[in-house]
Amino acid sequence: MMSNKAVSAADVAMEKDQKLREYKYNQYVKDKTPTASIGVNVLNAFWVGGSICTLGQFLTNMFMKYGASEQLAASYTILSLIFLSALFTGLNVYGKITNFAGAGTVVPITGFANSVAACAIEYKKEGQVFGIGCQIFTIAGPVILYGTVSSWILGVIYYILKTIGVV
Repeated sequence: MMSNKAVSAADVAMEKDQKLREYKYNQYVKDKTPTASIGVNVLNAFWVGGSICTLGQFLTNMFMKYGASEQLAASYTILSLIFLSALFTGLNVYGKITNFAGAGTVVPITGFANSVAACAIEYKKEGQVFGIGCQIFTIAGPVILYGTVSSWILGVIYYILKTIGVV
């Protein structure tokens, strides 16, 4: 069919023959798609996610060491992790960590804070109301919606099971 030389987007767009254009397009996609090792990705996700969790435990221990109750220390830790996630998102560091660690950065509290902060930063140029105010929960909104709905459904199921004496 065709040689294994690199295919450009212009080559694909200029091709008249449908089958050849499809072949060139597939070759172009193959050339541009980065290759990744699953083992390395899993290892990076594991150690980065574990490091975030270790930082959280360290913060909790530090807050407790300085006199906070366990519940108050946990609250301070959550606030600290949210702050650090938003700060690193604003400094464009969190995205680089995410590119490196993938799912390891989706540790719930930091990943959620990143998704909210990233939308706020992206739309700030459109103004306080129509930019930040309207777009801040673009990514986080579905998480809140489906988390609330699934919690409600599970609550109803639990109530029914408790009423009939199963639980």
